Amino acid sequence: MAEKPIPACEIDGRAVRVPVRVEPSRYEFPDARTAPAHGLVAAGGDFEPSTILEGYCQGIFPWPHGDEDELWFSPDPRTVIPIGGLHVSRRLARRIRRREFVATIDREFERVLAACAERSEGTWITPGYRRAYLRLHEAGWAHSFEAWTTDGRLAGGLYGIAIGSLFGAESMFHRVTDGSKFTMAAMMEYLEAQGFTVVDVQMMTPHLASMGAVEVSRREYLRKVAAAIADEHRFVAAKSL
Repeated sequence: MAEKPIPACEIDGRAVRVPVRVEPSRYEFPDARTAPAHGLVAAGGDFEPSTILEGYCQGIFPWPHGDEDELWFSPDPRTVIPIGGLHVSRRLARRIRRREFVATIDREFERVLAACAERSEGTWITPGYRRAYLRLHEAGWAHSFEAWTTDGRLAGGLYGIAIGSLFGAESMFHRVTDGSKFTMAAMMEYLEAQGFTVVDVQMMTPHLASMGAVEVSRREYLRKVAAAIADEHRFVAAKSL
């Protein structure tokens, strides 16, 4: 039996930023294919927008540990959410149909980033990392999706990097039950409509698995990324989907 389509998530994208060109990074990353399975590719460098974007283009993302900010990873396997492959629970589908949440794009990037860094279980989002991603947002490369209750409360959110038809989701949070799941559903609906081909969520968790995330080999992931970053930039404003 065919699955029912996901109910439409209303998205207000009037605040979406347009990316600006950045100068090439002054650092050269090692080949991610030679990294061990846990994924540590390199240490050092900087958090300039050009360096972070170059990392993403090579399938590498920053992941601070402890007192070390500039650590760069490309794990094997890599976790992605296939376009059209998001799992939406019956409860969440009902809440979407009832329009219990509203989604926005780039409305509160700094608040989303701060909320992701304030989770009780701890965080790897250091002050240096936060400053770097705020600069990427100001330059139009980092974007946030927000979920709001009908009375205007921030219910959840996530943020990530868009390059070509690649979206690298970094972190998410919720303050209301299903807030992060609704945000994920809105994000996937938007990215599919815009023609994205790769949605990277880095490493598997039970939460991501429950929503349809799958693991692919690093080699396969790097092939997909190479094709995605060669695409025309696809993160554009849209009032609603």
